[in-house]
Amino acid sequence: MADSSDKMLIGAHVSTAGGLVKAIERGAERGCESIQIFNQSPRMWRPTKYGPEDFEQFKAAMADSPVEAVVIHAVYLINCASKDKELRKKSLASLTHALRIGAGIDAAGVVLHPGAQKGEPHGPSMKRAAKVIAAALKDSDRCPLLLEQTAGHKGLLGRDFDETAELIDLAGRGERLGLCLDSCHLFVQGYDVADEQKLAEIVDEAAAKVGLDRLRCLHVNDAAAPLGSCRDRHANIGKGEMGKAGLRAFLSEPRFDGLPATLETPGPEKNGPDRKEVQAAKRLRREGLKRRRS
Repeated sequence: MADSSDKMLIGAHVSTAGGLVKAIERGAERGCESIQIFNQSPRMWRPTKYGPEDFEQFKAAMADSPVEAVVIHAVYLINCASKDKELRKKSLASLTHALRIGAGIDAAGVVLHPGAQKGEPHGPSMKRAAKVIAAALKDSDRCPLLLEQTAGHKGLLGRDFDETAELIDLAGRGERLGLCLDSCHLFVQGYDVADEQKLAEIVDEAAAKVGLDRLRCLHVNDAAAPLGSCRDRHANIGKGEMGKAGLRAFLSEPRFDGLPATLETPGPEKNGPDRKEVQAAKRLRREGLKRRRS
């Protein structure tokens, strides 16, 4: 886990349109302390051709900004568990590319949805996913690979801590393998992270099964679907089923201190989170901390 300071690096997913360095500008405009980006178009296989000059410009801009951490989200097309050899080959290439860019910009990690069975048996699907993950780590260096806790249909891998732990085991248990927790995903999967006491028990479970040393980042989203619904629908901060009280609890969990915590909400204009939403999340964290101290 990140350092144990009383600070959480709250920010948002932002666009890299116009160049990698533009993401820093957009993050600063939104008052972000962390940002998340796609390393390429999330719905296309075409890799970006960022090079050393792009990386240096990005790091220089970041050093002169309020942004303290950057996380990359791997593209949605990746399915490391696929039985289709060509799709697995493309997934490996894309994931390796993301990890190499992550190393170039000193990212806190590359967040990955581990994969989907697509009607195939669970065990072999887990093994295929782990093999691709291990290969991507072998063909890259430095940048952590963070398995995101997923939510939705039963064919998705990584829907609970047991599966995440198993994937990490199968992929070799390397130090670069980590965890990303999404408040909405956990909530709709049946983990009541909107309740302080239940959240503490959930974090205890993550610590026991995965290890909090592997927890490297958070996604902060309200849920547009009820607890345990298994419907992955993000809502704007305080406007969903978790509500302001639930997000106060999540954002003030002591063991999340020091982590990058990025919003992936639709945003008021359906263009992603804006400055007001980032400020709202920061305010809810302050209120949650005050409540815990009282």
